[in-house]
Amino acid sequence: MQATSRPTAIPQDIEWRFPRHARSVGRARLLLREQAASWGLPQEVTDTAELLLSELMTNAYRHAKVPAGREIRTRAILAADHLRVQVTDAGDTLPTPRTPSLEDESGRGLTLLALLADAWGAEEREVGVGKVVWFELGLVRGL
Repeated sequence: MQATSRPTAIPQDIEWRFPRHARSVGRARLLLREQAASWGLPQEVTDTAELLLSELMTNAYRHAKVPAGREIRTRAILAADHLRVQVTDAGDTLPTPRTPSLEDESGRGLTLLALLADAWGAEEREVGVGKVVWFELGLVRGL
């Protein structure tokens, strides 16, 4: 009997772990961009996902008050009609939107999230310490 080879399925769910450091933001964007290309996602979805991931990763490394050595996890989940991206950190404070002044150089990440994502949220992790902040982008216009 001859063995038949099956095409390898492309993962529809992938997770990366990063040190809590500024360099991890760019690395997360790069890995998401590469994964989105392998999934064949529309460029508009990829661009928006990269921007929003960058905001969430920046928040995780800047604001999560956690012991040294804790990691940040990023997870991308592709469904039939949307992409969901999650960022998990060990901080216990859920993010809250604020209204920055015109002079503020930061503080607009959650506003961008609310404007560009089709859905987003934040909750405490069910298992372990910390929180998960996520967003979803529709793959079909209008979702």
